[in-house]
Parts: sequence; structure tokens; C-alpha cells
Amino acid sequence: MNKGKEGAKFRYPNSLIWLLATVHTYLFPYRELEGFLRAISIHIKELKGIPDFTTMWWRVSRISVKLDPSVHLKEDVVIAVDSTGIKVANRGEWIRRHKWSSTTRKGFIKIHVAVDTKSKLIVSMKVTKEDVGDGRMLKSLVKDTAINVQQTNIKRVLADGAYDSRDNFQFLHDNDIDPAIEVRKNSSIKSMGCYTRKMAVLQQLGNLDKWKHSVSYGRRWAAETVFSSMKRMFGEHVISIKWKNIVNELLMKAHMYNMFMKISH
Repeated sequence: MNKGKEGAKFRYPNSLIWLLATVHTYLFPYRELEGFLRAISIHIKELKGIPDFTTMWWRVSRISVKLDPSVHLKEDVVIAVDSTGIKVANRGEWIRRHKWSSTTRKGFIKIHVAVDTKSKLIVSMKVTKEDVGDGRMLKSLVKDTAINVQQTNIKRVLADGAYDSRDNFQFLHDNDIDPAIEVRKNSSIKSMGCYTRKMAVLQQLGNLDKWKHSVSYGRRWAAETVFSSMKRMFGEHVISIKWKNIVNELLMKAHMYNMFMKISH
């Protein structure tokens, strides 16, 4: 771990930092985490010296968090993509500024996920600002899923009307993926350069319920289940302030969600 490192050597291994990051994400702030480590150090003879909460923050904030790449599925994958908002603080979306007697909107963060509808595991997640549209993230979610879920083909993508665009339909068609995307009700039946979307429009305008049944559109609830589970476990807000730390915190929560799902199965 210290090979080639410039400056003072790390005194605490990455395995310990990962443990602390996991406990911090799920239970304790850093000051309480220091007390937690002091308590368990009684039973760990190899642990000489306890890092203070500043050291914990410094090391945890520099962890490179990625979704577990060991998610290997032997059959074709159907993924559901969706997004949800996460508050930047626990005090609400609006902050009252007493000095000028005005209110300021803090905004929120969006997490975009791709979920395997069978295992309910998060196979890809992206974190963006609130002004990033859902449809713009479909390509990166699908590409990231192809990397994380190795030796597996993506068979179908389930998505709501926010992802309805000719560009997304054409991208999925070019990659031999069935685009099960609900189109807008006022969609034109003209192809406009994308025959795949035209066929989807004709099928849905003809009989929407039949189309939903044919593509198992109801399985899209897997993404909603992930959002509900993560918010119940970790809350609807982030603790971190800097953008890099916010992204790492949310990725850590997704990593822990996958870990809990594997344990439950």
C-alpha cells in the first residue's frame, strides 16, 4: 500500500478505512466513529494507535468507490433505469436567510441508476446536479452496466417517458438492446430517421396495455424499490459538502445496498 507513495507512510491499512467508511455511511459521524473504533480496538491486538476523526475523514474522503464488479449473471439482463432526488442537507430544500429576510433554494442532487430486474442489484449509478435531464444519462448507464456486468448481454431496457427520444431508441437498437421505453401520448407516428421508435409509437398508441404486458413493463418497479430501500436505510440527504465527497458517499451507499442484497439472498 505504501509502495511508491510520496510523503509519510500510511499507518492504517485500506481494509480498516473501508470498514470505517461503511460504518460511517450507515451509522456514525466521524467523532462517534472514533469512539466506536476505540471500543472495538480492545479486541484487535494488531491495531496499535487509534486514528482521530480528522484522519478518518481525510482517508475516507479519498477512497475510490466503485460498484462491486463481481456482479456476474449468466443469462441476459433486463435493466430498469430511473432517477430520484437527494437533498443536500437535512434541513430541507429551502433555507431562510434571517439577515436579509429572504429565502434561498439549495436545490438537490440526482442519482441515476440501472437496476437488474431479477436480482434487484444496482449495476450502474451516476450522480449529477438537478438540472441534468434523465434522458441524457441513459447511454452512460447502459455503457457502465455493460462493463460492470461482465460476460452478460443486456437484453432490454425498461424506462419511463423521461427517456423517450429518438437518439436513445437508436442507441439501444444499434447495440441490439430492446428499447422498452414508454413514449409520449402525443408522439408522431413518423419515423424521423428512427424506425425503432416509430414501431414503439404504433404499438403503444394501438394498445398500451398489451405493449406493457409484452415487454414486462411492470418490472420497472425494481428501480423504485431501490430508491425506497436506500432512503429508508440511509436517509434522503447527504452529509458531505464537497462534490467529490458527495459522489463518493452516494456510491458507498449503493455499494452497501448491493452488499445487503447479496447477504439477504
